[in-house]
Order: sequence, then C-alpha cells, then structure tokens
Amino acid sequence: MKVSRRGMLAGAAAAGAAGVVGAVGLENQSEAATTSTSQSTREPVELTWFGTHAWQIRCGKSVVLTDPWLTRFHTGTFTPEGADPKTKLVIKPDVIDRHLSTADAILVHHGHYDHMADVPYVAKKTQATVLCTETHANMLRAMKTPNDLLSPVRGGEYLPFEGFAIEVFPSLHSCGGKRHTYAYPGYRYDVPPRPRVIEDLVEGGTLAFVVTIGGLRILSLSTANFDPNALRGLQVDVVLAAPGGEPGITDRLLQTIKPVRKVIATHWDDFDKPLDDPGIPWTDLTPLRTSVEKTGAEFVVLDHLQQVTL
Repeated sequence: MKVSRRGMLAGAAAAGAAGVVGAVGLENQSEAATTSTSQSTREPVELTWFGTHAWQIRCGKSVVLTDPWLTRFHTGTFTPEGADPKTKLVIKPDVIDRHLSTADAILVHHGHYDHMADVPYVAKKTQATVLCTETHANMLRAMKTPNDLLSPVRGGEYLPFEGFAIEVFPSLHSCGGKRHTYAYPGYRYDVPPRPRVIEDLVEGGTLAFVVTIGGLRILSLSTANFDPNALRGLQVDVVLAAPGGEPGITDRLLQTIKPVRKVIATHWDDFDKPLDDPGIPWTDLTPLRTSVEKTGAEFVVLDHLQQVTL
C-alpha cells in the first residue's frame, strides 16, 4: 500500500485519532462481479480523500467520485447547539476547480448538504453520470443539474461502465439519541423549489455502492448504518467505513459481510473546518479501529487531500 500527499498537510490529527460501513447486494450480482474481478488484471487504484464522504477513486483514465462536497462552510454541526437548519447553502467553484477536473460517475449516497450540495456544479463541470435516488434527482433538478446526467436508482442495479462497474444497494442513514433519529428526513416526489438552506436538502433515501475497478472491489457507505439484508455475505476487498451510529454497529457490519482485508475511515472529520487544514475528528475513532482490528483487517486513516494507492 502506497500513501502520498497532495499539498503540505500534517497528519498528526488523523494519526492521533485512534479510534465501517459498506455495501453488498443481491447474491447473483455479487457472485457475477466477484467472478469478473478474479479474472481481471489488478491495476493500481488511487483513492483521494476530500473530507466527509468525498472520495475520488481513480484507475487509469477512469474516475469515480463519491458525495463530492468540497465547499465547506460553518453550520455549527459539531457544537453543543448543533447545526442551524437555516444556514444558507454555499458553493465555492474555485475550491472545487482546484481539486476536481474529471469524472465518469458520481455516486450520491444520501441527500444531506454535506454529501450533495456541490453535485450540480461537479456534474456540469465533468458531465459525469449521477447515480442517486429519485428524491435526490428531484432536488438536483431544482438546483439546475442537467436532467440527462441524472440516473435514478433504487438498489439492486449492476451497472457496467467503461473501465469499472457499479453495484447499487439499499441502505440506511445512521440514527442516534433517545429517539433514534437523524437530521432532515423526508422525500421529494416532485421537483421542489430551489433549495436555499441546509434543511432543504433532505436525506431522501440512503444508498450503498460497490465500485469494482482495477480488479478491486470497494464497498462504500456514507454513514455507519447499513441494511443487513442487502449486505449479507457480500465479498469485497476494501470498506469505506464511518464512525458513529448505534452501539456495536460496526461489529454487526463486519459480521454481516465476508471478511475484508482493509477498512478505511471516512466521514470522521469536523467539516466546519477548512479542507486545507488537517482533519479534526468529530468523534473518537477508537471504537471503529477496535471493531476493525479484532477481525484481522487493516485499519487506515487518511488526512484531508491525502492519497492511498491500493
């Protein structure tokens, strides 16, 4: 495993934050994808982390983006008061242009602002196919995303692209607190008025994805929760896993899927802080690390703008 940096970022915050989430699908799809992967030649796959659940997955000329939100603005999410739902949505094209230039597919895991607010700009810039739920698509249409770039999915799809394949699975957003809730639930069955504040971007259903690229299978979930019926028996090489959620959820995830070699932490940083600064954990990563390492898997923590080649 080769790790490199883009920019002059210190890794002390990530390294000191010792502390999974994934996707699987219908059995026949997983078996087909696994067979295809085993017959393919392994090529280097480079992952770059842009904070939250924003990842660039690159192999040769193929580029897949997950929840590409690079515009970070103050919401108060990780303060005792919590996020102000009336915080205005902001998009910073100069920040996006500094880091993203091309993409073939954009995977929208759920509709919250820290996952989807930059997608209209990124989609128009790259002309990538956007995989999302119908609710996400309606909100993206309201944000002037070209309709011909949108590909609404539900879970169960196996989608071959040139150079990679995407499997889509139903998933669940993490819950917390006494009532086991999460922020901004809801659906949009028609195109709504243009979203203006963060509460306008509702969860809208949560998806999980498996990206098969360069002979590697990467399971991506945007929160610590998952659908055990969808993921049971899934075989992947790498999981992008988030901290938080209900107690013991990562243990249950790693018991649900087949054993994995590597788990990479995602969505662990305080996203009110600048992307150019080292990541500051919003929670202790020890429980996530412990869950992973007791299975024998390697636990990896990258910092903002850091890359790892698998």
